Amino acid sequence: MLRISEIRLPIEHPPAALAAAVAARLGIAEADLGEISVFRRSCDARKASAPTFLYSVDVALPDAAAILERFAADRQVQPTPDMRYQFVGQAPAQLTTRPIVVGFGPAGIFAALILAQSGFRPIVLERGKAVRERTRDTWGLWRKKQLNPESNVQFGEGGAGTFSDGKLYSQIKDPRHYGRKVLMEFVKAGAPAEILYVSKPHIGTFRLVGMVEQMRREIEQLGGEIRFQQRVSGLHIEHGRVRGVTLASGEELRAEQVILALGHSARDTFAMLHAAGVFMEAKPFSIGLRIEHPQALIDQARFGPYAGNPLLGAADYKLVHHCRNGRSVYSFCMCPGGTVVAATSEPNGVVTNGMSQYSRNERNANAGIVVGITPLDYPGGPLAGIALQRQLEAHAFELGGGTYEAPGQLVGDFLAGRPSTRLGTVLPSYQPGVRLTSLASALPDYAIAALREAIPAFDRQIRGFAMPDAVLTGVETRTSSPLRITRGDDCQSLNVKGLYPAGEGAGYAGGILSAGVDGIRVAEAVTREMLGQVARHKQ
Repeated sequence: MLRISEIRLPIEHPPAALAAAVAARLGIAEADLGEISVFRRSCDARKASAPTFLYSVDVALPDAAAILERFAADRQVQPTPDMRYQFVGQAPAQLTTRPIVVGFGPAGIFAALILAQSGFRPIVLERGKAVRERTRDTWGLWRKKQLNPESNVQFGEGGAGTFSDGKLYSQIKDPRHYGRKVLMEFVKAGAPAEILYVSKPHIGTFRLVGMVEQMRREIEQLGGEIRFQQRVSGLHIEHGRVRGVTLASGEELRAEQVILALGHSARDTFAMLHAAGVFMEAKPFSIGLRIEHPQALIDQARFGPYAGNPLLGAADYKLVHHCRNGRSVYSFCMCPGGTVVAATSEPNGVVTNGMSQYSRNERNANAGIVVGITPLDYPGGPLAGIALQRQLEAHAFELGGGTYEAPGQLVGDFLAGRPSTRLGTVLPSYQPGVRLTSLASALPDYAIAALREAIPAFDRQIRGFAMPDAVLTGVETRTSSPLRITRGDDCQSLNVKGLYPAGEGAGYAGGILSAGVDGIRVAEAVTREMLGQVARHKQ
């Protein structure tokens, strides 16, 4: 088969137009085309008056070799790569040791799934609850201002990505097509098949819940074990090698391979690992605020007369601005037709995040508008970024009145440097509520200055972005892990053999897809080590 890229068509083209365009591109008759399947479809909306779909398609042709020769210099006509997943190996029947996976977010799920599919019967330890129980606890904060520190947006089956837009795209390099494996497993678990070809696939929270449960069932059916409400409180290290873990209950589990798929908010576990001597280092992350606009405003700015067209759906955006003070401000986790959610995992703190359902039909669009910071901004070692996060989250809790309401301010007032006293046309979606105030003290001065410069600059890209009634809500601090549990080329900790840091919490991913890919990569590394141990024992 051949992959043909950059096939451009109007968004409202008839179905037959795609085959006609492919045939015209190749200079052959439509009758000579075999089966056509869409590999990727994206929308080019740079001209709002005439948005178009761009297709990459795979097509079967009887004379593919001749066509390839004719288009030898054309990079948009290439052989279709083999994207089928190839397992590293299978566990021998006599294997008695079992790997441990700590955490059951995207990285932990895919690490455990690959290990289970390879016959290694992993033991998964998740500090939070199963996804439906966790959902009830999360609603307890949103509706009743009652936080469960072990079961919330950050902790529990599915990880933080469960309460998000369910975005399934990434800019990571993926030469072995691990991302395709992630998407295929999601479809098998109940995701819509369109995620395999749309350029910015998403699932939404409600669908993710059922998918996570289905993937858990597969792991268990293959001999894996998932244990909820099992927080790891200690690590056994002997002569530079991991030998097992201790749980908060006091139970000890022996293991030669431990995958740390912690997520970016397991602060007590990071402290435990640091105290145990596991090498880690501070890394850059970002801090900022959530901004909400009417979704209709974003649709109009991006799609012009095509705003509201069901073929296009709710519009998104991606923005960046480099400020005079040397800071960069960018949009983060943009959620079309979504809501701003309470995402704290510790008492007496306020953290914001964004979430959408699959339909993306809520009134507002929201996104984090965040400022990049580096360890130079929070000196003091690997845990210093966590200390800064806690400081900002505690202050936001105070600004919001000390009841888990979030502090908020209208954009016009924020830019003018005056407190907000009443809402305008945009009603904030954050639950359990927003308390209007001034956000000038919610972030360091350099971040506030950068945001005040960036918002008007963004307005030049999306007309209305700086509308005075748009709402800012604070604070956004959990953009990524503030540290990295550094690992080598074999995916093992630099100074503790058998310990495999993985995913966002370890500093090796950012989002559902990249975390799932990293989980696969680490599972393969564990497989190689375990098979190598078996081979050595036979000698």
